Amino acid sequence: MGRWWVLYEDWQMECCGTPFSVGEEVTWPLVLDYAEDLLGGGWFEQLGKISAPVEWVRDGDGVIETLRADDGLVAALHGDPLDESGLAPDRWVRRVGLLTVERHRGRWPETTGRVLAIALVHQGFVETGPDSREYFPDPEDRFLEPVTSCPSRFGGEYDAIRTETGARRHRGRTGVLVELHVPDPRT
Repeated sequence: MGRWWVLYEDWQMECCGTPFSVGEEVTWPLVLDYAEDLLGGGWFEQLGKISAPVEWVRDGDGVIETLRADDGLVAALHGDPLDESGLAPDRWVRRVGLLTVERHRGRWPETTGRVLAIALVHQGFVETGPDSREYFPDPEDRFLEPVTSCPSRFGGEYDAIRTETGARRHRGRTGVLVELHVPDPRT
C-alpha cells in the first residue's frame, strides 16, 4: 500500500479536470516534478521518493521516461518527450520530488488510487519590487485548508496587502494537495 501526496494545480483542474471528493477513486497522469519549482518550494513533508527502473512510454515526438513504484504508482520523470538517442531504458534510478497531475504535455500511463484527504492550497505571492507588478510565490506564506471535495473553479480570489517596503503581496487559492492511496497491484 502506498500513500502519496499529489499537487493538483488550479489551472489543470479548471481546464481539463473533473472535481472529486474524499473517498472517491481517481485516475490521473502524474509527473514527479522538482519540488523547488512548484509555488516557490518548501514542500518538505509532501515529497515523494521513488526508486525503480526507468520505463519508456513512446509518444509521437519521442519517449517519456516513467517510473513504476512497487505499490503501483506510475509517474513521468518529466513531461516533454525525449529523443531516444543516448537514453538507456531499464536503468535503476532514485528520484525525489512532488507529484503533480499533468494533463497538457505527453501521454503516459495513469495512476489509479483512492483520495484519502484534500486540502486547498492558499499561496502567497510577493511583488519583486514596489510597483513592479511581477510576483513570485512565497513558500513562507502558504497554508492548507482541509476540505472534503475539490472545487471545479478556484476563482482568482486574491487578498491584496502592502508590505513595509511598499511592495504588494497577494494570496489566492492555487490548487489542492491530495493524499492518494495507491493499492499494491500484487495483492
